[in-house]
Amino acid sequence: MTDSRTLAYINLFAVLGTLPYLCELDSEASALIEGKNITIGISVKDGPEGRIVFKDGKCTVLEGADPCDIKLSFSAPDKFNGMIDGTYTPIPRKGFLKIGFLTKNFIKLTDILTKYLRAEKKDLENKEFFEKSTLLMFHLILSAIAQIGNEDKIGRASASYIVDGTVRMSAGNDIVLSIKSQDHRLTAIHSAPENYTSFMSFDSVETARKLFDGEINAVACIGTGLVRVGGMISQVDNINRILDRVALYLA
Repeated sequence: MTDSRTLAYINLFAVLGTLPYLCELDSEASALIEGKNITIGISVKDGPEGRIVFKDGKCTVLEGADPCDIKLSFSAPDKFNGMIDGTYTPIPRKGFLKIGFLTKNFIKLTDILTKYLRAEKKDLENKEFFEKSTLLMFHLILSAIAQIGNEDKIGRASASYIVDGTVRMSAGNDIVLSIKSQDHRLTAIHSAPENYTSFMSFDSVETARKLFDGEINAVACIGTGLVRVGGMISQVDNINRILDRVALYLA
C-alpha cells in the first residue's frame, strides 16, 4: 500500500519540511537556532536530496544536498526512514567538527516537532498548543499531499487528472495555504494564493483537526457544511483522493 521511496520524500520535505514553521511558532525551537549558521545536507540513494539551512535565526528546507556543512548520506530510502523513526543512526560523511549541532540542537528540534505532530490529548487541551499543533499538521499534510502526488504510484494516478491551477486550502479565518498543479506535478505553497481555481475550506481549526486525526470523514463534512468546496471540483476531488493516502504514510 505504501513504498519506502515515497516515504523518504515525505520524511524529508514534509516532516522535516515542517521545521521552518516550528521555528517560527515555538520559542524553544527558535532559541535552538539563534545565532547558528549551518546547513545539513541529506542525500538518499534512489531517493530525495535536500538540505536544511539554519541562518539568521531562520530555518529553510531546500532541494539539493549541496552546499552543506554537515552531509548525511544514506544507501537506501529505508536507512533514511530509519533515522526519522529512530531505528538507524547515520555517520556524517562531512562536518565532524560541527556534529555537536546535529547531536544536540537538531535532535532537540525534532523532539519538539514530534511533541506537536504526535500530540498527547492532555497537551491539546491547552488552546495555544492546540492551535500551533494543528497549524503545523496543516503544513505537514499539505507537503505530504504534494510528495505523494509526485512520487507514489497511486498518488501519481490521481495527480494525472488534476489540471493546471491552484487549490486554496483553509481552516477557519487564520490558516490559508495552497497546492499548485503544473503539468500534473504538485507543489505545496505555504501561503495564501493571490488567485485560485478551486478551494477546500474547513469551517474551523477544530474541524480540520478532527479530519487530520481521523475522527471525521471529509465527504461527510461536505454534506453537513463543515467543509466547503468550490471552483473546479475535479481538482479538489483528486486532492482528496491523495489526502486519503497521507494517513497511510504518516500513521
